[in-house]
Amino acid sequence: MQKRKGKALVWLRNDLRTSDQQSLYLATKNHEQIIAYYSFDPAQYASTKWGFKKTEGFRAQFLIETITALQKDLATHNISLIIEQLSPHSGLPDWITKLGITDLYYQKEWTREEQEEEDKVLRCLSSSINIHSHYDQFLFQPEDIPMEIDQLPEVFTAFRKKCEKYSSVRPCLPSLPTMEGENLLREEFHIPSTTELGLTPIEKHPHSAFPFVGGSNAAQERIDHYFWKTEKLSFYKQTRNGLIGIDYSAKLSAWLANGSISARQIYWQVIEYEKQVQKNQSTYWLIFELLWRDYFKYISLKHQDKLFHLGGILARNYTWKNNPKTFQSWCEGSTQEPFVNANMIELKKTGWMSNRGRQNVASYFAKNLLMDWRMGAAYFEAFLIDYDVHSNYGNWLYVAGVGNDPRDRKFNVRLQAQRYDEQGKFQRLWNQKSLFE
Repeated sequence: MQKRKGKALVWLRNDLRTSDQQSLYLATKNHEQIIAYYSFDPAQYASTKWGFKKTEGFRAQFLIETITALQKDLATHNISLIIEQLSPHSGLPDWITKLGITDLYYQKEWTREEQEEEDKVLRCLSSSINIHSHYDQFLFQPEDIPMEIDQLPEVFTAFRKKCEKYSSVRPCLPSLPTMEGENLLREEFHIPSTTELGLTPIEKHPHSAFPFVGGSNAAQERIDHYFWKTEKLSFYKQTRNGLIGIDYSAKLSAWLANGSISARQIYWQVIEYEKQVQKNQSTYWLIFELLWRDYFKYISLKHQDKLFHLGGILARNYTWKNNPKTFQSWCEGSTQEPFVNANMIELKKTGWMSNRGRQNVASYFAKNLLMDWRMGAAYFEAFLIDYDVHSNYGNWLYVAGVGNDPRDRKFNVRLQAQRYDEQGKFQRLWNQKSLFE
């Protein structure tokens, strides 16, 4: 197919990879000259009213590593990456004008902040610019699920069963070519440090369960280790509720969250593993978790801004507290519950917390302390390396009883500690006030 005339710009958001990346694939397929753009938007590193930054050091450092790797990956395809510390609506339109861009490609986002920024960008552009936007963060694409978004079931199991029966996962996109046309901009742009983003530099903790770096290559190395070298995938279902070490779970969520790897890429490697090594409940369970991730994205797509409302998608009129001292004690890990404290200290010192830990500290915050769950969700947004807006707020809604949990469960934190940390090893690792000392 003959390529169209005109120059394309790919606005990168949470799709920070060159493989199985629809915007880059379509742009390279359709145009001879393309350039990529990424902004470290200052709004994402501003102070919140709770006394911490919207994005704190661990997640920011992982993102910096991701952009560093992406810049190198794009260069191998003869594509330059513009990097700025401006809001996209301030920087992107100027580059489009300066470079004579005719076509803009980007991944669709639909949550409030992202949509508002997209609207600002589009308002700044000439009507002559061709806009190409598309969904590119699902396992099952919206066009492929057997239901309309407004008919999406409010219980995960119903969604999962329909998708498993009637939908299929698309193959990954072909590899990007190396662009043969003249490079639009040969300049290599500076990638800011955490200090330049206004954050305190972080130090890797020796006991971190997530000591990994950002970028697509690191994501693939993790898959190679967890799937192929150690075959730990075969035991994922049995070990996924672990608390200590790097291999109790797949730990792919951080790369998924910023789009260093796609859900499709993981899925098809699981299928290949099932063919070559073993197919069992554990291999299915990793796909099951990818479906949960999809579900929260679809719930967000269906309910839009209700995801951030105090009453959640159920519009429940509970009374919530917002006591600053209570919030501070939870954040710092100085509550009455050693298991909660250990998990919160781990998060503050490493940017990571296990799935089991997240459920417990969130349930304790919302159901025991009766605190405004949105405060806890904002803290997770700031500190978690693998923060994803849909999964984070969807899970907090779920745990707080204003989301998709049909049973409205409350975790017994002490029983959970006895079950998952029977000898108190995890609590001793992070906390000097263990019940088990």
